[in-house]
Order: sequence, then C-alpha cells, then structure tokens
Amino acid sequence: MTTDSDCLFCKIIKGEIPSDQVYSDEQVIVFKDINPKAPVHLLIVPREHIKSLNELEEKHDVLMAYIMRLLPKIAKEQGLNNGFRTVINTGPGGGQEVFHLHVHLLGGERLSGAGFVM
Repeated sequence: MTTDSDCLFCKIIKGEIPSDQVYSDEQVIVFKDINPKAPVHLLIVPREHIKSLNELEEKHDVLMAYIMRLLPKIAKEQGLNNGFRTVINTGPGGGQEVFHLHVHLLGGERLSGAGFVM
C-alpha cells in the first residue's frame, strides 16, 4: 500500500501520531475526530493513501464497497441505531482539509439537513 510521509492520516495509520481508534483491520482504520461535529464523529480512513475521491481508480472499487458496507456495522457498534450521516469532503472547495480520502460517520442526535456544516 502506498503512503505519503507528509500526510497526517498516513502518520496516524503508521502509529507515529496517536489517535482514539475504535476499529482497525488490514484495509482501514477508524478513529474519533479530534474536532467532533456530533456526539459520535468518526473518520473511516483507508490504509492506502488516496488523496481524494478525484483520485479513485477502478482498482479501488472493492475497497470503496468494503468501506460502504463497514459503515453501518461501525454505526451500530457505536449505538447509532436510529440512523447516521456519512460525509466525504472532496477538494478544497468541498471542505477537505486532510488530503487522504476519508469518510466522516456522524450521529448520536438528530442532525439537521442542509444547515449541517462540516
């Protein structure tokens, strides 16, 4: 798997920077967001360094399907039985701050619609 030595999330994946992990396997790491926007705010991060959705290739299809199927399992483990929200910010105009693809998993209270800002 490729990594970027300057990437914050790659450093977290390698254990160089601590995180509050809730799940980890050979494909992803899941940890609590340090600036939560909801009572439950997790980041699901592939171990492979992929800059954003814009850089996805056909070879990533299985990984992305895996992440999508993992999200409800993680949500349930976090007690989000009444629903949850997922967000993928892409590029600076989309609010992406760390340029390593990641999915935000949010829940734990009723989240407002379009007014909810990441």
